[in-house]
Amino acid sequence: MSTAAVTVNTPRRTESVFGPAMLLMTGRTLAFAATFFIPVVLARVFDPAVFGTYKQLFLIYSTVFFIAQLGMATSLYYFLPLASRDAGRYVANSMLFLGAVGFVCCGGLLMAAPMLAQWLNNSELPAYLPWIGLYLFLTMLASSLEMVLISRSRYGWASAAYALSDVARAAAFLLPVLLFHKLVWLLQGAVLVAALRAVVTLFYFRREFRGSFQPDRTLLKSQSAYALPFAAAVCVEIVQGSIPQYAVAHQFDPATFAIYAVGCLQIPLVDFAASPTSDVMMVRMQERLAEGRKPAVVEIWHDATWKLALLLFPLFTFVAVAAREMIVLLYTESYVASVPIFIVWSTMILLAVLQVDGVMRVFAETRFLLALNVMRLVIVAGLIQWSLSRFHLLGPVLATVSAMLVFKVAALVRMKRLLDIRVSELLPWRQLAILLGAAGVGAAAAEAVKLQSSLSTVPLLLAMAVAYTVTYAVLLWCFDLLKGIAYTDYVRNRRHR
Repeated sequence: MSTAAVTVNTPRRTESVFGPAMLLMTGRTLAFAATFFIPVVLARVFDPAVFGTYKQLFLIYSTVFFIAQLGMATSLYYFLPLASRDAGRYVANSMLFLGAVGFVCCGGLLMAAPMLAQWLNNSELPAYLPWIGLYLFLTMLASSLEMVLISRSRYGWASAAYALSDVARAAAFLLPVLLFHKLVWLLQGAVLVAALRAVVTLFYFRREFRGSFQPDRTLLKSQSAYALPFAAAVCVEIVQGSIPQYAVAHQFDPATFAIYAVGCLQIPLVDFAASPTSDVMMVRMQERLAEGRKPAVVEIWHDATWKLALLLFPLFTFVAVAAREMIVLLYTESYVASVPIFIVWSTMILLAVLQVDGVMRVFAETRFLLALNVMRLVIVAGLIQWSLSRFHLLGPVLATVSAMLVFKVAALVRMKRLLDIRVSELLPWRQLAILLGAAGVGAAAAEAVKLQSSLSTVPLLLAMAVAYTVTYAVLLWCFDLLKGIAYTDYVRNRRHR
């Protein structure tokens, strides 16, 4: 084998993020069905008003959960690969901080209960908020478990942690509801599982780091210096992402809010693919930068983007043509008004291919992330009332998608400068275009089946899925799209510069 061949092939094998990411995706996908069908089951057990209350409770939880972390959990992706000797101290700092903040937030929710009930136009909320507060505290304590495992390259353990946690959470949410048909039992089951996860996390950290698992003020300062600008960016991101939901909840009753929430359906497969890929991408990039191999960062970026597109492009186009059948199958005809919202919201799947925020964090561009999220907040806040009055429930989704598109483009421009590359090298353009074309042809095949069939919902959806899958797979094979060609194109471009 020639030296040139070794030069090209070896990095492509070692720099790929897809092997570890695939392992993490496997763990999370094991619990995919269970977690995905939590709201599907609840929509059938509860009437729209109670289901809307459930959605409002977990809207409050997710808003506080992601803001209150203040970047201390995700900062471990930055520090642990670089400082293995002090890893236990960094982890102890994060866990202690997250537990303290979670406790404060729990008390804050209890005090704010009457105000939240009035603001969200739902008098039932105060009875459930103590349970949500306790669930918040416990999940904050254990929020860094998978991050520590991934940062220490223990992808198998992280995969198992994702799977076991999600399966347990699904069981805790669904079994009490199926037995007793009460929302409060769901919340009590959630608290029980969160407590078990917190105990396991503490046990693992103490066993893994032993004597070094103790807080360190000096290291806490460096963590805070990195985390707080990123935390501000996350805070702004969560606020701008939550504004549309709070606006709808404030202006409409819980049943109408349920229609909107169903339309903003989060397909777990997107997060299962994008989050592990981004996590591994950041760790790999950080390692290459520590070695002084900045060009390898572009290779890692191309690899992650292209392989996410391989999965998410077809997912988006299939959802676009099968939206009505999916909503009716999952939530019944009662939520058919959610279909237009779901179609527009699904464009976020396309944008998830570009994990630009991970690259910004690798380069410690947390202040720039903050600026971008402030920009998104301004766009969403400025458009929200007008969009609601002009497009009704579809308006907030249009505002959110538009703001995300601007965010991604601005981050790509910044990436071009950070990596010192041309626009032609910024993305694997040719491969992305071919993949999108193949996904479009697959969608056309599924639409043809839909137009020519009189089948009921389930058989029709299966027939569309088969037609789509066969068409897309054939195109992948014909155009040889499963090869790792993104990196070789980048190398070729660099050699011609």
